[in-house]
Amino acid sequence: MNTKNNSAKLLTQSDLIVRSLIFREKFTILREFIGNPPYNVRTVQNIGIKALLIAITLLISSGAPPVDSKIDVVVIDPGHGGRDPGTSGKHLKEKDVVLKISLKLGALIEQNFPGVKVVYTRKEDRYLGLDDRASLANKSKADLFICIHANSVPRPDTYGTETYVMGPHKTEGNMEVAKRENAVMLYDENYQERYEGFDPNSPESYILFSLAQSAFQESSLKFADKIERQFKHKAGRYSHGVKQAGFWVLWRTAMPSVLVEVGFLTNAKEEQFLGTAQGQDTIAASLFRAFKEYKTQVEAINQN
Repeated sequence: MNTKNNSAKLLTQSDLIVRSLIFREKFTILREFIGNPPYNVRTVQNIGIKALLIAITLLISSGAPPVDSKIDVVVIDPGHGGRDPGTSGKHLKEKDVVLKISLKLGALIEQNFPGVKVVYTRKEDRYLGLDDRASLANKSKADLFICIHANSVPRPDTYGTETYVMGPHKTEGNMEVAKRENAVMLYDENYQERYEGFDPNSPESYILFSLAQSAFQESSLKFADKIERQFKHKAGRYSHGVKQAGFWVLWRTAMPSVLVEVGFLTNAKEEQFLGTAQGQDTIAASLFRAFKEYKTQVEAINQN
C-alpha cells in the first residue's frame, strides 16, 4: 500500500482552503513588501535584495496559488489611448486598432457567456495610466486580465503575433517591447512617485521583475499558449510564440494575465489586415476561442 499517496488523498477541503489562505497571505505580504518604500525599485539594489530573496523563497515554498474554480470576471485592457497613441503605421494608430478588437472580443464573451462579467479598462479613446489599469483589474477581482496591443519594429518585413506573460526577458527584443510598453508611464505626472522610482528605460529597474515572478505565471502561460495556437492553427497567422518580459501592468495584476501583440503596424500588409473589420474579427475570434478553451479547462479541473 502506498501510504504517501493515501495520505495525500486524505487532504480535506478545509485543508486545501487553509493552504490557499496561507499562500495568499504570503503573496499579499510579498507584494506589499515590493511595492512600498524602502524596498522599491529605487533602493532595492542597495538594501533590499537579501530581504526580497528571503520573501520570494517563502512564497515559492508554498507552491503555486490555486486558480479560482470559475472564470466569472474578465478584464480587457485596450492598450494606450487618448494622448498616448501607442505605435503607428502609415495609416493606423495602435490605440484605435486595439480598442476595436477589444470591444469585439468583449462582445463575443458577453454573447456566448452571459454569466461572465466583462470589464473594460477603457471603451473609448481616453488615456489611462498603467497603475490605473492594474488597479481596476484588482478591484474588479478579475479571474483573467487580457491586455491587447499592436507591435512595431524598425524592419518593415517583420509580421506576426506574440503573447507575453510576466517574467524575465530572455532576449534583447523582448526587453525592447517591454521598455516601449512601459514607457507609457512617462505620460503621467509625478510618474516617479506613482511607479515607485521605476525607470522604463533603465535595465536596472527590471531587477524586481527578474526576482519576483508572478504567482500566476503557470496559468498565464497556459492561456498565452492557447492564444498563440489559435492564431497559428485557426486564424492562419504567423506566430512568434509565447514570450516573457517585464511589463509593469502584468506585474501589478493579481490574477492570470497576458499581453497580446496582435500584429505589426510597421508591416504594410499587416497594417492593412488589422485596419479591416474582417481582420479585427479574425483576431477577436481567435482570442475568444482561446478564452473559451481556457475557461472550460480551468472549470473542468476544479470540478474534479
